Amino acid sequence: MYAIVEIAGQQFKVVKDQKVFVHRLQEEEGKKVSFDNVLLIGDGNNVTVGAPAIDGAQVGAKVLKHLKGDKVIVFKKKRRKGYRVKNGHRQSLSEIIIESIVASGAKKAAPAKKEEKKVEAKVEAKPVAAKASSKADDLKKIEGAGPKAAEALVNAGLDTFAKVAAATSGELSKILSEASARLSHIVTDTWPKQAALAAEGKWDELKELQDRLDGGVEK
Repeated sequence: MYAIVEIAGQQFKVVKDQKVFVHRLQEEEGKKVSFDNVLLIGDGNNVTVGAPAIDGAQVGAKVLKHLKGDKVIVFKKKRRKGYRVKNGHRQSLSEIIIESIVASGAKKAAPAKKEEKKVEAKVEAKPVAAKASSKADDLKKIEGAGPKAAEALVNAGLDTFAKVAAATSGELSKILSEASARLSHIVTDTWPKQAALAAEGKWDELKELQDRLDGGVEK
């Protein structure tokens, strides 16, 4: 039996006991994880195709370890502008092993509304030295936060640097994961620290910090 499943925004063809490298997951090493977005299951001559996902299907796995991929060189150049920028990037990955493929009968975890309310309460309760601006901030200035991630934070009520600084990394990751599976691999460990510097207007210190970061992760 094999399955095509979406994990952290990528699609994989997997079988039982197969090891797979995926975008960094939030679960700790040794923890079990399950993926409900199963697009296709093949068992001999029987092939079941989802529309887009198969209801009740699930792929179970275990996180073996977290690591970084090979370095990729990114070179940007603008003709006749004298602009040349060379950067290196190493993608944060997780190695998992597929433990089970369930064709039907698996229960999908419903989003916990009570937990979402608790997250919002924690964000509001934490004091921040900088005054929160009434106008939304450009959250894309946070290293590692692209347009989609910034939009997810704003939709969750975190529309200023001060509010992001008051949240924990776990709360931010939860918001991104619930907004889209394609955002679940993003590492938010340094986001509160970056946002705190931006909220206080310490742009030079923020730049020094971001120079040490690689995709939002401190080198």
